[in-house]
Amino acid sequence: MDLRLNGTTALITGAASGIGRATALALAAEGVRVALLDRDGVSLAEVARGCADAVVLVADVTDAGQVDAAVEKAVDALGGLDAVVCCAGVSGPVGSPIDEISLTEWNAVFAVNVTGSFLVVSSALPALRAAVAASVVLVSSDSALVASAGMVPYCASKAALVQFGRALSVDLAGDGIRVNTVAPSIVDTPMSRGDLGDEVFAAASFPVQTADEVASHVAYLVSPRSRAINDTTVVSDFGYSARSGFPA
Repeated sequence: MDLRLNGTTALITGAASGIGRATALALAAEGVRVALLDRDGVSLAEVARGCADAVVLVADVTDAGQVDAAVEKAVDALGGLDAVVCCAGVSGPVGSPIDEISLTEWNAVFAVNVTGSFLVVSSALPALRAAVAASVVLVSSDSALVASAGMVPYCASKAALVQFGRALSVDLAGDGIRVNTVAPSIVDTPMSRGDLGDEVFAAASFPVQTADEVASHVAYLVSPRSRAINDTTVVSDFGYSARSGFPA
């Protein structure tokens, strides 16, 4: 299917690794000219080599000044923005009960996962409003809907991101800007491996998806092919969240 993305532009955060990297490469393969934002300049430069004429933006999504400067550079270099994809995210403390999590750790998770998306989308709004058919895609997690022990900050932040996207879609409907969210279960990324260990992925007892698979969902939601889809959270979890705990 031709996604009709050739010649469009997109800003992707968290583009140096994991889902952000896969999304950048997937969109570039569809003919999208991309602006890549991340704190990791070395890895970002490597990703940019796989994206024709990419704009590299080394910035921290939690810093409003850096975000504004990066978005301005992206808009100037690309000549506008048709899409924003917020992939930047952190897991925070994993395996820690709530009474062992500091306020600093809690705030750090929300700063990246929620506030970072707020800052990027807010800064990009003038450019998105000027686009013919703009789209925002937020990358959440199935942890917005279900929970694992020891992941309170992560689960809470990803749930907040889903509701942020829902509210944003209502606010921006009159501007013709669609807002959707992707909520995958465990994805084989460097962050997941750092949290769970390589051995878990070597013989996983649960289904694991690739970053490329998640990126394909993002590409479709960015595409004008999905123009009727707005205020939607695509849960890619192999159907696990639909299963009842009823013992029958």
